[in-house]
Amino acid sequence: MLSNTYHRFAGSNLERLAVLSDGIFAVAMTLLVLDLHVPSIEPPGGAGPLWAAGAWHAEHALWSALVGLAPRVLVYLLGFLTLGIFWIGRQTQLNHFERSDRRLTWIHLAFLLVVAVMPFSTSLLAEYTALRVALLVYWLHLLMLGALLLASLRYAARAGLIRDGGPATAGMRAAAERRIVVAQALYALAVVLGAVSTCLSVGLIIALQLNSALAPRVRPLDRY
Repeated sequence: MLSNTYHRFAGSNLERLAVLSDGIFAVAMTLLVLDLHVPSIEPPGGAGPLWAAGAWHAEHALWSALVGLAPRVLVYLLGFLTLGIFWIGRQTQLNHFERSDRRLTWIHLAFLLVVAVMPFSTSLLAEYTALRVALLVYWLHLLMLGALLLASLRYAARAGLIRDGGPATAGMRAAAERRIVVAQALYALAVVLGAVSTCLSVGLIIALQLNSALAPRVRPLDRY
């Protein structure tokens, strides 16, 4: 009896859940940049100070090293966009929820668990961009994030936790579910292209993320 009473009240505070979510997203986004290291450059022959080889050689060496960082910068952009998109999705859901409960809170905690691992999968993809295993791990990460976000929305609807806004509420749910499903299908298509080129797959995922973040929507309820 006491346990059942506890479960009815546990995890019911949406504000605390939102604060925890924001904190974990902020930390994960910050950790992404740690994979970008200042390049180390050496003079021709590898002996003596670089500046002894001349200012031109130093500038050229630094520029070449920075150009070499381009793949890691692109993967960093991909990771940041991914977290930003899913943060907006999570925020949108919480804004439409009237309250939470214990089960919904645990679904969101599982979602945040996956979010916290994003710097690892992003670093893995940056280090081994040409390997399909790294691409597959990143895609599975995206799949888990989408599945948990969808599970949260559907559970909240079944449990009566979504704020009743009439047709607008139904429209929000339909738009949100459609967006998640379509996005996951496109991510899967991008991974299939990895059979041809993993770099092509990463480029397509980045393009999909940019479209999701920047492209205008025709219907207001599709802004998710």
